Amino acid sequence: MNLLRRHGLFDASVPRYTSYPPANHFQADVGRKVQRGWLEALPDGSEVSIYVHIPFCKRLCWFCACRTQGTKTLRPVTRYIQTLCAEIDAVRALLPESIKMSRLHLGGGTPTLLHPDAMNTLLDRIFAAFGTASDFEFSVEIDPTEANPDLLDLLANRGLSRASIGIQDFSPKVQAAIGREQSFEQTKSVLDRLRSAGVPRVNFDLLYGLPFQTPDSYRQTLDQVLKLAPNRLAIYGYAHVPWVSKRQMMIPESALPGAEARFALAEQSREIFTGAGYDPIGIDHFALPDDGLAVAKREYRLRRNFQGYTDDPATCLIGFGASAISRFPDGYCQNAAATAAYSERVETDGLAGHRGYEMAARDHLIERLIEDIMCYFRLDPEALTAAFPDDARIIKEKLFRLWRRYRDIAVPDKMGFELTPEFQSLARIVAHQLDDFVAGTAAHSRAV
Repeated sequence: MNLLRRHGLFDASVPRYTSYPPANHFQADVGRKVQRGWLEALPDGSEVSIYVHIPFCKRLCWFCACRTQGTKTLRPVTRYIQTLCAEIDAVRALLPESIKMSRLHLGGGTPTLLHPDAMNTLLDRIFAAFGTASDFEFSVEIDPTEANPDLLDLLANRGLSRASIGIQDFSPKVQAAIGREQSFEQTKSVLDRLRSAGVPRVNFDLLYGLPFQTPDSYRQTLDQVLKLAPNRLAIYGYAHVPWVSKRQMMIPESALPGAEARFALAEQSREIFTGAGYDPIGIDHFALPDDGLAVAKREYRLRRNFQGYTDDPATCLIGFGASAISRFPDGYCQNAAATAAYSERVETDGLAGHRGYEMAARDHLIERLIEDIMCYFRLDPEALTAAFPDDARIIKEKLFRLWRRYRDIAVPDKMGFELTPEFQSLARIVAHQLDDFVAGTAAHSRAV
């Protein structure tokens, strides 16, 4: 515990490193001007991952810091789907005919608040625009409190292969404090319907560090989760950033567990899920051994993107919708965040790019270094030098600096660098030492 404290685990604020550079370093003068060229430059035969953002919610959970907006009717949602379809058409017109989809993910917000007719319209447009790759996977974020049975059946009939269900915590006291009431029975009912409809895989999202969470109450949630037998879990630390998300002001700060208590909850999750046969994946995911994520880890194909850890083979992610981020081989492009600004851009010329970042050669190297730390807690100098032969000196310098700074928590290997298992919770802090953008981190979440 002393070494964890000495290296800043309990007081550092660092990025989650779902991208490099993190999105707060995207620039306003990069976006629309590069988006068209990057789309047109994708090679024939490429596989792309598709993300579609549905920002609407009928209730705004207080803990959430995502780009969402409340709605009491489906009228704005229907208009938004029309704009999404127009954006999909405009983007598809710029791509080679042979482009295939490796992944399709509908996120939010609450995708399952769509009327079945609107969902059908959206999926018709996507599948008409993009053929599917041989290992195609279709996933949707599902709120069990907003999951019409007809919509669930529709998704299953359209080939839904992975449902992603947000749980956070089953404790009624915790749920009341975060503005999200969702019973175990509701969740199980939705899960049972999905499985009976033939949806083969299920992900759960949980949060630790929530108000009024205790080891005993959280243990009850974890035991209930195990009864539902998900294929994959993501266990995130709650980021209390009311200066970013004003709705979090509704959460009583005095009820939040301290940093060391948060760490104990995270370790409790790890102990329980690994004890139940789940493989640990990176800093905060767990998967059954036959799940694609666990297989990718064993085969050194694990990657990290805006949805966390992934086995997606595509090197390009195209994001549709307000605030959606696209990842191209040469950088990032983020759509306008507000739905009105997003719609205006699509209506003007079909594309909605607003902010972004053009990657330089050094950025690609740093990205790889950080991803290797976040995925595998180690850096292999031979593999890195083979991938970046012109940067051998920089790689050697980075390794030396890491070894000098963290020799008390690393495997004794003078050639490479590897965190010992008991200190892998420091991965984000170690990654931060590799980051060329180390200033201005006040908006980032706690390291644990």
